[in-house]
Amino acid sequence: MTDLSDFPVTRRWPPSHPDRLQLYSQPSPNGVKVSIMLEETGLPYEWHRIPFGEDGTRSPEYLALNPNGKIPAIIDPNGPGGQPLALFESGAILLYLAGKTGQFLSGDPIRRWETTQWLFWQMALVGPMFGQIGYFYRFDGKAIEDPRPLQRYVEESRRLLAVLDGRLEGREWVMDDYSIADISLLGWVNNLITFYEARELVGFDEFGNVGVWLERGLARPAVQRGLGIPE
Repeated sequence: MTDLSDFPVTRRWPPSHPDRLQLYSQPSPNGVKVSIMLEETGLPYEWHRIPFGEDGTRSPEYLALNPNGKIPAIIDPNGPGGQPLALFESGAILLYLAGKTGQFLSGDPIRRWETTQWLFWQMALVGPMFGQIGYFYRFDGKAIEDPRPLQRYVEESRRLLAVLDGRLEGREWVMDDYSIADISLLGWVNNLITFYEARELVGFDEFGNVGVWLERGLARPAVQRGLGIPE
């Protein structure tokens, strides 16, 4: 049986199936990237819901896995060379899982790098900008009287939606085939208009290609399952 006892997080959240990939997460836009990917690939895994704060993401055991104190993170007991591998950062995890399974990332070098650039675009821009809308429009930031921060993030989010809309012109997916680029974006775009309730704020319905793409992505059974994991 695989021994994961060298990882302090497994003493705080013991695995029932240590031979499976261990997912430490929340059903947030970054977290569901990995659960969707795992559901799509069919890799056996076990999830652990990690609370935010001192009892979870800021606990010594979790910080030993991810010193940045964010979700998601994984431990693959069957990593490269058969050795356990711990990873944090959702983009890195998507790239790792794509390489491990040979799925959702083209083997053609040109297509691979083009897909990777869209993944990095999501990581660097879409997540941070949409997340700031959530803070200033839905959460504590809405008490700030100065309207300029929210206006700034709304304008930038609209710009990003326009970029994505243009990319999707004449395409079903960000690349020709469904890929980790789509998986990285679906949770964030869905969250923007559902949990953040910002559909009208950003004029989402102006971006018709994005809307059709989102509906197409949400219709995938693995996406539906992944959006609810951890339960």
